Amino acid sequence: MTIAPADFTCTLYSVADHIATITLNRPERRNALNPRAYAEIEGAFKAASADPDVRCVVVTGADPAFCSGEDVKEMMTGEGGAQTRGAAQVPVKYAPTPAAMAALECEKPVIAAVNGSAVGWGMELALYADIRIASTNAKFAELFIRRGLICDVGGLLRLPAIVGPAKAAELLFTGDVIDAAEAGRIGLVSEVVAHEELMVRALGLARRIASNSPLALRYMKQGLARTAYGDPREVGSWAIEVIYRLFQTEDHREGVRSFLEKREPVFVGR
Repeated sequence: MTIAPADFTCTLYSVADHIATITLNRPERRNALNPRAYAEIEGAFKAASADPDVRCVVVTGADPAFCSGEDVKEMMTGEGGAQTRGAAQVPVKYAPTPAAMAALECEKPVIAAVNGSAVGWGMELALYADIRIASTNAKFAELFIRRGLICDVGGLLRLPAIVGPAKAAELLFTGDVIDAAEAGRIGLVSEVVAHEELMVRALGLARRIASNSPLALRYMKQGLARTAYGDPREVGSWAIEVIYRLFQTEDHREGVRSFLEKREPVFVGR
């Protein structure tokens, strides 16, 4: 289900000066994602990609968070486990997450302005951007391992290319949270700025990018995708199949329970 910007309820979408700004807008839930939010993210990136007036995209979150991942209370409780990133619980065909592919296949350069916590699928979303700028309030974590799951295409495909395989393995295997300063040190983000300066810097960079040839920008982005990253559809399909299997495990249910009960998980390998 793709939702057009005119029908958004938990995402803000605007276009000005050839820049599309996508703002996740569930601040009361720290911009946690439910199926509708996933569908709106997909719709926003598809709208930006299809709009000839858009030359650059900025994605951010309504304070205090960028995106705190999936809405666990809404999506990940119950015996059957969570829905697969907004897809049906029992997929007919394993395929990459539609929201992820819409972000990855957006033809316009994408800047993530990370204003707060970007954890779980929130970190995935930041990784789908071509450039990341963080405020001093930002935090990053691939928390999937703490829920008995694996990450999506961002962590598996893009994170190793950005920070190197060993550092990516450390972040993925531990689920550790890192702050903006560490993210800058390892090259996860291009720049760390004061919180109040974040959107000014992100939009300033977007304007510089948008002043260039739209055709050249599109081909430059395609060229980088060919040289820097692998095939997201192949990796994404494999990841969704594995994630669906993990949803059925005791470890996943323990990961969910421990989160809701605010305690450390005790995994048993089943």
